[in-house]
Amino acid sequence: MTIDASPDSSKATLRKAALARRDGLTVEARNAASRRIAEIVLSLPGIARADVVSAYWPIRSEVDVRPLIAALRSRGQAVALPQVTPDGLVFRLAAEGDALSHGGFGLSEPGPDAPAVDPRALLVPLAAFDRRGHRIGYGKGYYDRALARLDARERALAIGIAFSAQEIPVVPDGPYDRALDGIVTEAGLIHPTGD
Repeated sequence: MTIDASPDSSKATLRKAALARRDGLTVEARNAASRRIAEIVLSLPGIARADVVSAYWPIRSEVDVRPLIAALRSRGQAVALPQVTPDGLVFRLAAEGDALSHGGFGLSEPGPDAPAVDPRALLVPLAAFDRRGHRIGYGKGYYDRALARLDARERALAIGIAFSAQEIPVVPDGPYDRALDGIVTEAGLIHPTGD
C-alpha cells in the first residue's frame, strides 16, 4: 500500500479529523463557546480600532459569529463578509438587515451590488490550526490569496476563529501559507509562537 505523504493529502486528513471533532461538539457547547469567543474578540485592541471588520456567516458547525457581528455593528463598526468570485474573495459591506445571497460552498454572502472594501482586520474561519498561527482552511486557498493581496499594501490583522477542539500539533505549511496574527478559541487568545 502506498501512502501519499504530500502536504495536500496530509492537510486533507488533518482537516477531516479536526472537522469531525468540531462536529462532535454539542450544540450547547458550541453556543457557549461562541459567546465566549465573541467576548474575547471584542476585547482585542486591533479589532476595536478597525473601522471595518471582515467576518463570515457561519456554515455547518463553525463558530457562530452572528452575535459578534451584531456587537461590532452596535459599537459603530462596519462589517464586511466575503463573496466567492472566480477571481477570489471580494469583501463586501453587509449592514444589519441586508439580504444575503446563496454563494458557493453553501455560503451566505452579500450580493454583487454591496460596496467592496479592503478590510484591515479579518476574522478568519478555519478547519484546524496550530500554535504557530498556521491554519488549514477548506482546501481552496481563498483566504491565503486574499491575505496576500491585502498584505501587499500593508499587513492586515488576521485573527483565526475556532473551537479549541480544532487545534492540532503542527499544520503542514508551504511558502504561500500566511500565518495568522492570533487565534481565538473559547479558551482565550493564542499568540502565535512563530516557526
